[in-house]
Amino acid sequence: MGEGQPPISSSTLRLDADALNAFMAEAFPNSAPGSRGTVISAVPGHIQARMIPTELALRPGGLISGPTQMGFADMAAYALVLAHIGPVAMAVTSALNYQFLRPCRPGQLFADAHMLHLGKRLAVMDVRIWTDDPDKPVGQANVTYAIP
Repeated sequence: MGEGQPPISSSTLRLDADALNAFMAEAFPNSAPGSRGTVISAVPGHIQARMIPTELALRPGGLISGPTQMGFADMAAYALVLAHIGPVAMAVTSALNYQFLRPCRPGQLFADAHMLHLGKRLAVMDVRIWTDDPDKPVGQANVTYAIP
């Protein structure tokens, strides 16, 4: 923990949405812009992200693929962890459980990620993925990150 930094807490942000997006672009230089999604807001304990999937994200039947949804949920969880601990590139997913709740039709995806527990070594989050209605999620993930 850097001198002058507040202790890691789910009630204190170290990176805002712009800083998170800049860090992601730097940490993943081989990703096409927007392919990971974009953090659109960050407040203590919560981030919201948006992704505009391309046709490459579609599976047979014209739905957004499961790997695309799970990758977006993971990105949202990673951003939420980093928002609270700072730019620690080696925070890594240690568990991700994804439930497909309804068909995910093409269009914008949104993620609402909420911190459930932030400890010294683990962070546990709930991530809901939705398209046009936040009250009708297309998927839900429980994600755990290991913090170095």
